[in-house]
This record gives sequence, structure tokens and C-alpha cells, in this order.
Amino acid sequence: MPSATTSVSTAAVQQLPDLLALYHADPRVARIAESLHEKNARVQIAGTVGSAQALIANAVMAHTPGVHVFVLNDREEAAYFVNDLEALRAPLSPGEGPGVRAFFFPSPSRTPYDPDGHHDGERVTRTEVLEVLMQRTAVQPPSPPSLPSPPSPPSLTIVTYPEALVPLVVAKETMAKNTLTIKRGEELPIDTLEEWMHETGFQRVEFVYEPGQFSIRGGIVDIFSYGSDKPFRIELYGDTVESVRRFDPQDQLTVERLAEAVIVPDLQDDEADSSQLFFDQLPADAVIWLGNMQAIGDAAKQRLKLLTEAYERSPEKEKHPAPETLLATDSALIKGLLGFRKVFWGSGDQMIRRSDNEKRGQSSDHLIDPSSDQQIDFHLRPQPSFAKEFKVLSGDLHNKRNAGYTNLIACNSAKQSERLYAIFQDMEHDVAFTPLMLDLHEGFVDPELKLALYTDHQIFERYHRYRLKEGFRKNAQALTLKELTQLKPGDLVVHIDHGIGVFSGLETIETPRGPGEPPVRQEAIRLKYRDNDILYVGIHSLHRVSKFSGEEGGKAPNVSKLGSPAWKNLKEKTKAKVKVLAFNLIQLYAQRKSKPGFAFLPDTYLQHELEASFIYEDTPDQEKATADVKRDMEKSTPMDRLVCGDVGFGKTEVAIRAAFKAATDGKQVAVLVPTTILALQHAKSFKERMKGLPVRVDYINRFRSSAEQKQILADLKEGKIDILIGTHRLVSKDVKYKDLGLLIIDEEQKFGVNVKDKLKTLRATVDTLTLTATPIPRTLQFSLMGARDLSIISTPPPNRYPVSTLLQPYDEVVIRGAIEYELSRGGQVYFLHDKVKNNEFIADMVGKLVPGGK
Repeated sequence: MPSATTSVSTAAVQQLPDLLALYHADPRVARIAESLHEKNARVQIAGTVGSAQALIANAVMAHTPGVHVFVLNDREEAAYFVNDLEALRAPLSPGEGPGVRAFFFPSPSRTPYDPDGHHDGERVTRTEVLEVLMQRTAVQPPSPPSLPSPPSPPSLTIVTYPEALVPLVVAKETMAKNTLTIKRGEELPIDTLEEWMHETGFQRVEFVYEPGQFSIRGGIVDIFSYGSDKPFRIELYGDTVESVRRFDPQDQLTVERLAEAVIVPDLQDDEADSSQLFFDQLPADAVIWLGNMQAIGDAAKQRLKLLTEAYERSPEKEKHPAPETLLATDSALIKGLLGFRKVFWGSGDQMIRRSDNEKRGQSSDHLIDPSSDQQIDFHLRPQPSFAKEFKVLSGDLHNKRNAGYTNLIACNSAKQSERLYAIFQDMEHDVAFTPLMLDLHEGFVDPELKLALYTDHQIFERYHRYRLKEGFRKNAQALTLKELTQLKPGDLVVHIDHGIGVFSGLETIETPRGPGEPPVRQEAIRLKYRDNDILYVGIHSLHRVSKFSGEEGGKAPNVSKLGSPAWKNLKEKTKAKVKVLAFNLIQLYAQRKSKPGFAFLPDTYLQHELEASFIYEDTPDQEKATADVKRDMEKSTPMDRLVCGDVGFGKTEVAIRAAFKAATDGKQVAVLVPTTILALQHAKSFKERMKGLPVRVDYINRFRSSAEQKQILADLKEGKIDILIGTHRLVSKDVKYKDLGLLIIDEEQKFGVNVKDKLKTLRATVDTLTLTATPIPRTLQFSLMGARDLSIISTPPPNRYPVSTLLQPYDEVVIRGAIEYELSRGGQVYFLHDKVKNNEFIADMVGKLVPGGK
């Protein structure tokens, strides 16, 4: 529908390219782009909200290619902005490729004075950005007059925040001098390459799995550069580079083939050369987008304070440079912005004023004089809050459609779109909206374009978590590689086809390719069998080899003989035993299926509403476990499923959805937990999730009075309580259910024998769901052999970092540093010790170490 002020139509917006084209043709965007064509341009944008900022920036960058640096107010805002830009990487037309990737430039999470130094993931991410800038700003030799000028380098987008700009970075000249570029087809003696890697601090290992490592096996060299989240594999034929590949250290498989590899050593530890502002790395024609200018100065002061405290408590501070030599001052950062084209967005009170500049002794016009800027106001409005009232949402969309608006709802998955359609269908409301498979952070309304773009997670009040590019994560090696690095010569291994052998190292071997063709060189592990027979297994066939695992303290097995029928006969005998086991298992399944059960109905409107109201995004494993449980519940045979997952991976949410499904189908639910505290926690979680829904949740434990327990049991017997949570009290003789349909057991292994005996009769004909983080061998064995169905939640929530555990002697300096670091990033600290009577003493000690903590 055409706007009153523009000629752009939103009627044809059906897919992401249509949305991008809409803003690409927006006259307001054209005005910004036109202003940026001037040297030292300053543009002030107002009236932008939510993810519209990324849409506008994406459209402006399409008009003004080059280097664009976005300085957001903090890390979280920057991460969401990167997420939005990456979601918008779509071609404007079918023939074009995806848009320009947005690079994230984070701040170091550790100080140079911490015992464990830098966090490798952030160090790699920062170095990657600096390397890209170095490659872009490298001086190119002029083209001869007879040849056309080389094409302009591609556009580059960098997103960062003030805290990340404060640490000085390695100078461009130093990085260029210490960087090695290896090109396919060039001459490179392997001895020269090895010498360079030793000189630049790379560590030689057998397998590379983290930055700063390299390995040499024959003519194959693996190098993990600090400028890449994946290692490089260089294959040499004599002194000639035959191939350059990037590979995954988890499975050793090639990710992509390259024409060249840029190897960057760890230059961030060379503080003497870390003497350049980040802005000094940028080309002169870069465009810098700024929000709150004051945040830059505040970040510089806060970072200096943090580093000074870490420096003063460092036991070896004389070996480290002073904090002042590692950081940029607030005035230096402000001055570093001089000469660049700048875009300011936000309200006028966020801008740095003329008086602030004069206090710093700087000219009043070197950054911004709002009266002289090109000012463009988009007049956007944020997405309204509907408080999960879908009738209100339906009315809003209906009114906007009548007013000529195009209604778009950005959903991060097809499932969320289906939930919306199901809810409106159950309400029998004819709602006009176009779903977009688009993972945006915040919706908005654009009155000039008559466009309403809402996000599904805001509608359902779900927590939206950004997804940054998967960078290097320490301890992320695949199991096969991890086991291989732990193997020592002499360890017993089992090859599925040839039996038990002895691991004797890794070698590079040559295999014939064909008549007149050079042999193929490949990596292989060397296995030794009886009578000194040797078997080579290619690195890509590791799935057929596993480390021998026998009975603890048992007799070591005999090494197999290659070509002997003994191993084949042993496998046949094992297969026969497996058939017997399978027959017994079939009988067990038959007994289970012969028992009558209750088949729950498919999901209802209320079930969709409950699941859509989950404030976090389901992980793939969590989504699969939920589907498994609901599928079992809808069968006519009793469910007996074990859901296994680490703490915080979402098992409770799976249980809540199963309990609600049972309750809305008229059945009662018993939730059995091992401790009183856990009963209180579950009761709180269940009540919060089912608030406003027609389900009554209660709990019973020793903290409830006799009168309360009596009333609860009476209500339970009459069917007035839908979900009851409690400890072993739930299996007492006086607990009577009107119609129990689902039993949920949390950490079954923690219950005693008497409780488990009572559970056998209780779970005979009702659906049973067991949750555990650490199943006992017997429980796990029953699940693995099929007597109980098994769902594993192994996917962590987005952006969850792996647990880092350090074991070291008691040291108050280390304790204070760890607590202060966690508090500085807005985190919380739990201090655990072994005696309750010492709680006050420990609290007093921590209070003295960290006076600023609460």
C-alpha cells in the first residue's frame, strides 16, 4: 500500500528479499547514502527502534560500499545487532549472492595479569578482524597504464562496543611483518616453515586442536592460526605446496579448499607492539556508526580501573607492563574518530555536547554540531506489548490491515509460525499476516511505509538469545580425536573387522592411484597385530577403531592374528548372544504393550499457548525430547521414558509440557523429587509456567502443616488438584489419586529401595517420565537395551560457555581476582565450602576481600 509521503509499496512484501528491497528503495535511506558521499560527512538519524536499525543500516551499506564500523552501547546490544545483520544477509535478487558478513569485535574477557591469561575464543575473534583489516588496507602496487585498475575490495562490516575499543591492538605494520601467507603452487621448504613456526611461538603437537599449535606428519602440515576459527592443512609435494585446506579439528574432515592460507601467530601477547588504536587500523574512508558517545569515555575509565586493580594484586607485576601502556584514554578514543564519516543515531541527549569537547581542550566541531548535521527522522514505533493476549493481537492486526498496513511476523522457525496459525484457528479468528522465517530481535511499526513487523518471541514473551558465529571453543575436540590424542603407543585398540591390536603411532603412507599417476599420500594410524603384522588405518576410517575397554582388573586379552578366523568366529558367537538378548527384549516389549494404558489426545490450543510462552528458545535436543514424550503419551500403551541431560539443559521444561498435556486431558500428575528443596523449586517453576492456565498445581512436604497436608490429600482424592509435587510422601498409603495418568520422577537413583518398590505398583498402568542428569548404570543399561525409551538432551542453550574448572591451593589474591572479574561483568558468585558452622566466618572473609560486593 503506498505511503502518503513515499512512493514505495509494501503490498508485495512476501519474503526477506522483498523486505530488503523495500528499504533499499526508501527515500530516507537514499538521503543518508547521499550525505555519506561527502568527505567527513556527519549524519544524525532519529526515530529508529528495534531491529529496524539493522534493516536501515543494511540498506545504507548497499548504497555506500566500503568499511562500516558500528559502535553499539554494550556487548549485548552489539551481539543482537550482529544477529540481526546476519539474519538479513539475503540477496536483493535471485541471481545475487548473500550479503556481506558482519564481523564481531569483542573485548578481552581476561586481563593480561590473570593467571590463565587471555580467553582463546575472544583472542581468535579479535585477531580475525585485525587480519581482515590488514588484508584490506595493504598497499597494492599500481597497475600498468595498459591494464585496468584492480577492482575495489569487497565491503566490510564490523560491529563492536566501547569496552572492546579501549585495549590497544597490535600495529598493522607488526602484524604484516609477522604474518605468513602460504599459496597453493608456491615453493616452501618444510624446514623453513617449521623454523618460522617455532620462532613465532607455535607449539608442535601430534594433533592440532587449539590456536597456536602445529603438527608435521611427512609432507602434511597442520597449523592452527590465531586469525581463524578452524586450522589449516598444508600438503607439500617435495617443496611445492600442493593443496591448502581448512578442516574441522573435531572430525579431521575438510571444510573448504583454499587458494592460500594466512597464518597469524599470537601477537596480542607482544605488549610492546600493542600500541595502536583500533581506529588506526581503518581506511580513511570508513564510516563509523555511533550511539551513546559518553559510553566510550566511561568504558575507558572503567577498563583502566579494572586493569589497575588486577596489576596491583599480581604477584609478578614487575614482569608485566603498566596498565597505562596497554589502554587508550578516553580523549585518545574521541580524537581517533576525527576524519571519518560518521552516523549518529539516538536522541540528542546521547550526543557529546560542545561544552564536553571544550572541557577536553578539543575543538567544538571535530565530532558533531547537531545544528549543522544532516538530520533524518524515521518516526518508527516499537512493537506493542500484547501480554500474550491473542485477542488483542488479532484486533491490532485487523485494524492495521484496514488502515492499509502490511503485517509481517518474523518467526525464527516454522514451528513458531505453525503455533500462531493454530492459535488463531482455534480462536476462529481470520487474521491477515505474512510469516517471515527471520530471526530478528525486536519488532517495529513504520507509519511512513505502512509496515508492521512483529517478532514471534515478543508476542509470546519468550526470551530471545542472540546467536553469534560459532568461533573457536576450547575443549571442543570430537570424541574420536580426543581419544586418539590420549592413545599412547602400546595401548590396546579394537578394529571392527580385524580384532584387537596394539596402537603404535601415526604415519603418513603412500597408496598407488593408477598407472602413470603419482601415489596418494594420506595419514594413517599404525596398528600392530600378532607375529608383528602391521595394519594401517586411514584417518578418515577412525570410526572403525576404538580403544579397548574391558573389565576393570580383568585379564588382558590376546592380540588378534590378521587373517585368522578367530576374530570372525568371536563376532559370530557374540551375534548369537545378541539375538538371544533381542528375543528376551521382544518378550519384555510384548509384556509392556499388553498392558492397557491411556492414549492422550493430540495437542490443544492451550498446549500450543503454553509451549509458545516459554521465554527461551528450545534447543534441538529439547525439542526432540518433547516430541518423543508427547508421541509416547498419545499411544495406548504406558510410556516409560528416560530423559537424560546435564543441569540447565531444559529437562524440567520437558516435564512441564508433559504434565500440562496430561492435566488438560483430565488426568492427574504426580511429580516425585528426592529433596524438600527441589520440591519447592519445582512447585515454583510449574506454577510460574502455568500461571493463568486452567490447571491447579500444589506441593506436599514436611514444611506443610498437618492441616494443610490433610486438605491437600482431600483435594487430590476429589480431583481438585491436577499436578502434585512432593518427595517420598507421594507414595505413602494415605495418598489417593482420583485419576492418576502421569508419573514424573526426578533423579530416581536417589530414592531408597522401599520407595522404588512402591513405585513399581504405582507406575504399572500409568505413563512414566524419568528425568536424570547422572543415571546409574542399571537405569542407563535398561534404556540402552530398550527396556526403557531414552531421550538425550546434549545440546547446551545458545551461547552457554563450557564450565572451566581450576584446582589450585587456597590463595586470597586469586579468590579476590576471580570474584571481582565476575562482578565486573555483571555476574554472580557462589562460594561453596564444607562446614555450615563457618558460614559467617567465610562471609566476613569474602566481604573484606571484596568490599564492593553484596
